[in-house]
Amino acid sequence: MSKSESPLYVVADVHGHRSELRTALLDEGLVDPAGQWSGGDARLWLLGDYVDRGPDGVGVIDDIRQLAASAEITGGEVRALLGNHEVQLLAAHRFGTAPIPGWDEPGGFRGGWARFGGREDDLRRLTPEHVAWIMSLPAVAVVDRYLLVHSDTDRYLEFGQTIGAVNAAVATAMISLDTSDWLKFCGRMSDRSAFREAESARPDDVVSAMLGTLGGELLVHGHSTLTKYFGVPPQDVREALWYADGRVVAVDGGVYEGGRILLTRLV
Repeated sequence: MSKSESPLYVVADVHGHRSELRTALLDEGLVDPAGQWSGGDARLWLLGDYVDRGPDGVGVIDDIRQLAASAEITGGEVRALLGNHEVQLLAAHRFGTAPIPGWDEPGGFRGGWARFGGREDDLRRLTPEHVAWIMSLPAVAVVDRYLLVHSDTDRYLEFGQTIGAVNAAVATAMISLDTSDWLKFCGRMSDRSAFREAESARPDDVVSAMLGTLGGELLVHGHSTLTKYFGVPPQDVREALWYADGRVVAVDGGVYEGGRILLTRLV
């Protein structure tokens, strides 16, 4: 079986809910009761936001790193994208409470990160290895016919016009020591809801622009919860939501809002 024919799963916005992620993977047969990879040649992509809002963001990162190593042994694949909460955590780690020109936020990046769900325990436990791993993450990927991103925004195109260019520009942004650049970077990565108005496919709409520029036939994102941003009651969150004339898939089940982790099989 070629890689493009092996099962492909996505999951987004774990936000420190380590046990909920493990349960979702166990129920699907991708891990065993000990949390070890048991998915064979399946592929799993995590679409960002591993930290903040929940009890153990650093533990989620550790689990992803361990799963990636064990999946590789059996021909499987576990990959991860960069989310806006990883960017905000890095900014809090790097700049702390230093004032930011043009941004009236008490406590600088650290204050803003805390206000948007930052957990002191995540920041305290962050090691150089965790920082290096976060800084190695791509922002966008095309897998089979799917364009995978964290945020439902077309502002990725401000970084570049190809997958490689976007990821290279994001990598460069993460090594900057300029707080003004970081403020713009956080803003781009946190933008949302760009695709909600694209309900009828047109060559000039934002979904077509994203797919036509970066590749893929369908766009898959997290970031905007089904519970808050799409109006699905938490108890009714059961599966991913397809919208924008069937061209976009939203997979953030809003676990921190009382929803659930949505492990979604695409292939």
